[in-house]
Amino acid sequence: MSVRNAVKSIQDIMRQDSGVDGDAQRISQLCWMFFLKIIDDQDQQLELMQDDYRSPIPAKLRWRSWAADPEGITGDELLAFVNTQVFPQLKELSTGGKQGDRRRVVRDVFEDAYNYMKSGREGNERRNDLDGKDAQRL
Repeated sequence: MSVRNAVKSIQDIMRQDSGVDGDAQRISQLCWMFFLKIIDDQDQQLELMQDDYRSPIPAKLRWRSWAADPEGITGDELLAFVNTQVFPQLKELSTGGKQGDRRRVVRDVFEDAYNYMKSGREGNERRNDLDGKDAQRL
């Protein structure tokens, strides 16, 4: 599936969520979701290539920990997890002073981000649709 089709499919799901109102909010939602998926896929590659690599994202907040399992957290529990753990913790992620610190990139992406979704059911569908995509092709 092309990126265009993937985005359209996810946007169609978002249109069903009363919390996501308009294209600007849909794009914002897509950005943080794509970001977490892509950085987690990159982290998995870096973990294989570098013995001492550590992801900038705490283990429980990584895409593979909460979003990659369609049978994992769902519905209202998924919505609560995103709103009370993912966003607050990534917005406050501590960074080192070194240039190129990936934690700073993560924090900067989430600094002004907001989760507009109100429906855990649609959140499940978006997550499942996005998780099936190859991040290298996004």
